[in-house]
Amino acid sequence: MNIIGIRAEDKSRWETRAPLVPEDVQHLVRDEGIGFTVQSSPRRVFTDEAYRDAGASIAARLDDCPIILGIKEIPPEKFEPRKTYLYFSHTIKGQSANMPALRRLMELKCQLIDYERITDDAGRRLVFFGTFAGRAGMIDSLWALGRRLADEGIDSPFAGLQPAHRYRNLDHAKQEIASAGEAIRRNGLPAALGPLVCGFTGYGQVSQGAQEVFAVLPVEELAPDDLAAATSAKVCYKVVFREEHMVRRLDPSATFNLPEYYKQPERYASSFFRYVPHLTLLLNCIYWEPKYPRLITREQFGELYAGRSAPRLRVVGDISCDIDGSVACTVRATTPDSPIYVYDPRSGETRDGVSGHGPVVLAIDFLPCELPVDASEFFSTLLRPFMPSLARADFAAPLSNAGLAPVLQRAAIVYHGALTEPYGYLKAHLTGI
Repeated sequence: MNIIGIRAEDKSRWETRAPLVPEDVQHLVRDEGIGFTVQSSPRRVFTDEAYRDAGASIAARLDDCPIILGIKEIPPEKFEPRKTYLYFSHTIKGQSANMPALRRLMELKCQLIDYERITDDAGRRLVFFGTFAGRAGMIDSLWALGRRLADEGIDSPFAGLQPAHRYRNLDHAKQEIASAGEAIRRNGLPAALGPLVCGFTGYGQVSQGAQEVFAVLPVEELAPDDLAAATSAKVCYKVVFREEHMVRRLDPSATFNLPEYYKQPERYASSFFRYVPHLTLLLNCIYWEPKYPRLITREQFGELYAGRSAPRLRVVGDISCDIDGSVACTVRATTPDSPIYVYDPRSGETRDGVSGHGPVVLAIDFLPCELPVDASEFFSTLLRPFMPSLARADFAAPLSNAGLAPVLQRAAIVYHGALTEPYGYLKAHLTGI
């Protein structure tokens, strides 16, 4: 039986999550006989003592652990030969910043199992934080809206909201947002704001998490083509954009085809901008790669903000946080202590805070860390069932004979220091590293 190590996160002082919480460690120690060593951390949201009480050993290092669980990227110098690492490696797109880590894992004959690739037979992710990225992103976006409106001299029910990390937990945040919703029901929104319309791109886990938080307000849902019907000041309007609303076939005689779009995105162009003038908030929740059309270009942002009066759009909560990606205003990532900036479409420059010409952009690239207890408990519940297979695996054997559950086999990007067959394409991204 392999001993499983839980590493101390070191990417950011804001990262206090854990892949397995003490309660689940206790279950795995007691019922499955799995041994755990937890690397001591003064920052982790769960104390060393809680893990010790759960039956884990506490140590400064994880030298004796052949399997190491983490969350965020691991510095290349921290890898040890022939060990098995599970974490979010952010390598499957060939991200240049993480290619040195991938190369080092290969040099040390390690195994890399990426949480992002733990999926069912239909390709649906089984282990994820996305729901909490959406929840925290929505909380922060409503806070940012309140601040932007106050900067414009508009008093709103959102003025008293806080960023997600300042609440005790998710329930506390929802209670405060629900209080703002009660004020909207009683008194309506300020006339200067007009109807409040929040658009959500995508409908997956991230979008669902954001919509869940938004739903504690008085909400009425509209179809994208019915946005002109948003007139009431006593509700907040929600619109969810699917692929067919965001892109169009370049050949006007052809109709939208979802499988074709994902296989041949070059046949499509963005058609999303027609909806943007109707939106007060935009929550960007989609998976994006450079082969797909951009939702909003820099030129379109320039057009939107070219008039003498400011447009309706105040805040872009880019939960996807693809730099220079689907929405051109996301030119850099932010952190919880400085989470927002104003993007100036004329210059492409940014200014921290809410003042200035252009939309306020929220672009935190690790949003779930703002709700560390809730997010860790949720993630741990999803990850726990895979631990017995992992602990009993024979990593000296070939991947197909190691005894790993099939879902973990599929999630192996590197095995015995070599890229596995589904990830052979990454070799091209390692050239020159």
